[in-house]
Amino acid sequence: MELNYSEVDRIIDAALAEDIGTGDITAELLIPETANGVLQFVNREALVMAGGFIVPLVFARLDASIQVEIKCEEGSKLKAGTSLIEVKGNARSLLTGERVALNLLQRMSSVATLTSHYVEAVKGTKAIILDTRKTMPGLRVLDKYAVRVGGGQNHRMRLDDMILIKDNHIALCGGVKQAMYLAKAGNVANLVIEVECDTLVQVEEALAAGVKRIMLDNMTLEDMEKAVNITKGRAELEASGNVNLQTVTAIANTGVDYISVGRLTHSVMNVDIGLDVTYQ
Repeated sequence: MELNYSEVDRIIDAALAEDIGTGDITAELLIPETANGVLQFVNREALVMAGGFIVPLVFARLDASIQVEIKCEEGSKLKAGTSLIEVKGNARSLLTGERVALNLLQRMSSVATLTSHYVEAVKGTKAIILDTRKTMPGLRVLDKYAVRVGGGQNHRMRLDDMILIKDNHIALCGGVKQAMYLAKAGNVANLVIEVECDTLVQVEEALAAGVKRIMLDNMTLEDMEKAVNITKGRAELEASGNVNLQTVTAIANTGVDYISVGRLTHSVMNVDIGLDVTYQ
């Protein structure tokens, strides 16, 4: 699965620098310099594994001799009590790197697991689950990768990937028509243009302006259904705003093409993965 590894390297380097500082004082004082150990990552609850590849990258920065065995494939749906990853090598290095490795693995597996629940909830409809830019600052490339592992798709990565005309843009431009005129005139890169609509009147305006993708922002189910009927396939429709696992199925059943879910990344709760280390 495509991933920007230069960004991954940046994240790991920053995380290790943040965590270690000038050195792991406790490990240096308590653990013999030549001692070897085995570190086991075991999930304590069911999850979709994402980010296993991060673990060897973390430990390689600390000690090139450390051996990492990833026992489960990315995207695997795993029962509690599964041995995910085994790490062998210098015990000090294992203790120094364990928190960064675990933090990133937990975060990514949590996002993938939650995404898989949303994907399952819309199964049988045409709706595609999308993420948003409400990611953890500095971790966007990993958050969005994890969404893909969980079966979702990515919305824009950054502000320069597409033209998304939101309510504040429309207010400052004086309306949908004016905003679309300016967007089309300056769209030299031929980017996708999407317009956020709060009302059915705006949906009509967007269609008249030639918009091919419309975001239905915080609309009722009834208005979403009306928007689908008004549009009649002339534009793709994306439902957005306060989507959760209790509402997503009904939203998908309105006939929209996409459902964007900020909760996938902005308030996900970490899955429980345990770490146990023993001397080798």
